[in-house]
Amino acid sequence: MRQYTVDAFAEALFSGNPAAVCVAEGPLSDALMGAIAVENNLSETAFLRRRGEGYGLRWFTPGGEIDLCGHATLASAFVVMELLEPGRRQVTFETLGGDLTVIRREDRYELDFPAYDLRPLPVTAEMERALGAAVQSAWLGRGLLCVLESEAAVRSLTPDQEALRALPGLLQHVTAPGA
Repeated sequence: MRQYTVDAFAEALFSGNPAAVCVAEGPLSDALMGAIAVENNLSETAFLRRRGEGYGLRWFTPGGEIDLCGHATLASAFVVMELLEPGRRQVTFETLGGDLTVIRREDRYELDFPAYDLRPLPVTAEMERALGAAVQSAWLGRGLLCVLESEAAVRSLTPDQEALRALPGLLQHVTAPGA
């Protein structure tokens, strides 16, 4: 197995959002992938395995497997198109969340994310306590999306990580109108 560390969303070295990308020649057990993710101690470790013209792709955090990760998908596409198959312009990954296709356009990579339906949720005191901020509106799809009053409110958040775990959704997202 080969492993690469790739910074997605980066304009320079040692910036952006890092992901480990492991290229497996054969099947790996879930326990081994989980142990590698713990050892890497990055937000995500991607595991690639060739499948026909595309690749199987799975993502593990130090806490377990997840069904979708954008930056680790882009990092995996970079590994495929720059290192494994230089010159390739498109790759499709088979994932738990469905097929994801990445297209290379010059020095950029485009990924069309699946859309999740969002339904409005009542704002609760638990949301506001966990975030440490007033929530204007809340929406639930795969994860919880909380809308705050301003960009400054988002930037100054100091959420209670333990309290976030009790909120609905796989993940919690925060946004606000901004400049």
